[in-house]
Amino acid sequence: MSEPKGKGAVAKFLDIIERAGNKLPDPAILFFALLLIIWALSALLAPFHFDEIDPRSGEHVQVINLLTGHSLADFLSNMVTTFMTFAPLGIVLVAMLGVGVAEHSGFINSGLKYILGVTPAKLLTPMLILVAIVSHTATDAGYVLVIPIGGVIFYAAGRHPLAGIAAAFAGVSGGFSANFVPSGIDPLLQGFTQSAARIIDANIELNPLNNWFFTSVSSVLIVSLGWYLTDKVIEPRLKKSNPVDDQIDDEPVMEKLKPAEKKAFWISLGAMVLGLIGLFLWVYPENSSMRSPDGEITSFQAPLMRSIVPLIFLVFLLPGVLYGLLSKTFKDTGDIIKSMTKAMNGMSYYVVMAFFCALFIDAFGQSNIGALLALKGAEFLKSMNLSAEITIVGIVILTTFVNLLVGSSSAKWALIAPIMVPMLMQLQISPDLTQAAYRVGDSVSNIITPLMPYFPLVVVFCQRYVKKTGIGTLVSMMLPYSVVFFIAWTIFLLIYWKIGIPLGLQATYVY
Repeated sequence: MSEPKGKGAVAKFLDIIERAGNKLPDPAILFFALLLIIWALSALLAPFHFDEIDPRSGEHVQVINLLTGHSLADFLSNMVTTFMTFAPLGIVLVAMLGVGVAEHSGFINSGLKYILGVTPAKLLTPMLILVAIVSHTATDAGYVLVIPIGGVIFYAAGRHPLAGIAAAFAGVSGGFSANFVPSGIDPLLQGFTQSAARIIDANIELNPLNNWFFTSVSSVLIVSLGWYLTDKVIEPRLKKSNPVDDQIDDEPVMEKLKPAEKKAFWISLGAMVLGLIGLFLWVYPENSSMRSPDGEITSFQAPLMRSIVPLIFLVFLLPGVLYGLLSKTFKDTGDIIKSMTKAMNGMSYYVVMAFFCALFIDAFGQSNIGALLALKGAEFLKSMNLSAEITIVGIVILTTFVNLLVGSSSAKWALIAPIMVPMLMQLQISPDLTQAAYRVGDSVSNIITPLMPYFPLVVVFCQRYVKKTGIGTLVSMMLPYSVVFFIAWTIFLLIYWKIGIPLGLQATYVY
């Protein structure tokens, strides 16, 4: 059967995007190049006088020359401190230590298999998408586990396996910012947002779960939309245009959990639940040591709020260790440390990128160029007299297109946040809301860009069932999700904002 006419146009468009994206340097090199640019601009702009008033000092904003001998000496002497105090670094690494143990012990994988294995056929699609969304908690586990399992369970149920892969891919990547379970991405993005906000307000503090309520409710939206699109649009089309091959190499079988694995999973899950109950009982009393001195739970002074990342670490570490020992995936305590090491191996690139990113953000803030751009950008936006709603939609659109060229979520936000967060603060839009808009745009175009690191892997998963599958096939399959998610999720954010439902813990809409 011939391919739909529109698919050729999409493939050509993506070829242009791919060529443009391939010309971009690695994000780490990009941050280093931006550091050099900031140095040069600081020297060029330092002699000029600007009329904008710096809200931090009440005086005219002044660009600081970073190429003076004194500034360069400070740069070298503070380089290690700048890197070690980079807010997202420790947060992400600590959280990933616990999640890594839960992932490599098999605890998370067993949970995913169990949930999908007991789901009724009618609820297979929404449950698959829901599991895909929750898999974000284990970083890349969804790409390497849930997406291929989506094809397996759909095939085993007599449905088109590519529809299962599409549904799982839509949940894992298209719904990347929809999750009711806190994960490492929450404090990671919050760290960049807070660093950017401090360009304007040096004392501002943001909660790591400042978008948690919004992302939790968004999971319902993504599951509902994905369910409809998969069953009513994607699968009927796939049956006509991409029938499953008659001969499938290594025909997939949905592996069931072994009795020992089931027992280990339920005991470990019970331990996790008991731990959460214990935490609740610790926090509940009005005089709890986890509350602030005035008895508040969500105050920044409350130890509970300052312990969110360590709690994520413990919530996954304890059941992960228990599962590993009970299921024999951990032979001794040395295997526990090995699982943490594997998790850190996966974060090695992030550490390298964070080094250059930390230097760039520090220089960007010290030079006052970020403040100047924010103030001038705010004045420009004010002169256009756009509503706050249109401005937020603009952030979603901007992020969606940047996402086609820069795959890393943290790299994109590290680039965008230092400009957009302070700029919108000048328009009285809170960093929490700006971050929420970014997270919508960051998700919806993941599934249509070949520059996303796991995109080729998903093509390979599809080729197991339909050998002729190519990038154009996958893009045409995922494009309806991307377009519908973009429109519906953006409107949903505006309605959510209009109603005034809290975005997350200690989050605001107005700065």
